[in-house]
Amino acid sequence: MALRSISQKGIHFIKSFERIRDGDTTTPKLDPYLDPTRVWTIGYGHAISEGGRLLRGSADKQRALALYPGGITIQQAEDLFAGQLVTFCRDVQAVVTVELNDNQFAALVSFAYNVGMANLKNSKLLRKLNEGDYIGAAAEFVKWDKGKVLGKKISIPGLFIRRRAEAKLFMSK
Repeated sequence: MALRSISQKGIHFIKSFERIRDGDTTTPKLDPYLDPTRVWTIGYGHAISEGGRLLRGSADKQRALALYPGGITIQQAEDLFAGQLVTFCRDVQAVVTVELNDNQFAALVSFAYNVGMANLKNSKLLRKLNEGDYIGAAAEFVKWDKGKVLGKKISIPGLFIRRRAEAKLFMSK
């Protein structure tokens, strides 16, 4: 089976939520920053990890900065994003067993890009989808509006908005 790619509409959709942010605007390049769940991130929402562990909070700041000394350029952020999209498209395609239109595929790639493939693989959203329950799957997106902050799961306004937008995209033709 050929690798499915995400539509331009899907790319713009993800970028609208994963806007480029800069952790240090006094330097010429893009530097790591903390996302709302205190994960070190760079470029278009690329979570920084080392040895399979996400770098979090002030304790990991120096390590996150050391992994991206001097930051990255806009072009490097674009390239990092494009590479991640290829991976997420491949991984989403591998776990979905039903037919998807371009918008459904884009919504799932957006979801996986944000919450991670392990969370998608183990979700009720994917189970319902693979059972052919598209409406039930769409209803599951909105249940993922929380993030862990300082050890507690809390509703995050940006995730509240994003999940509803993903569900709407998923249900559109």
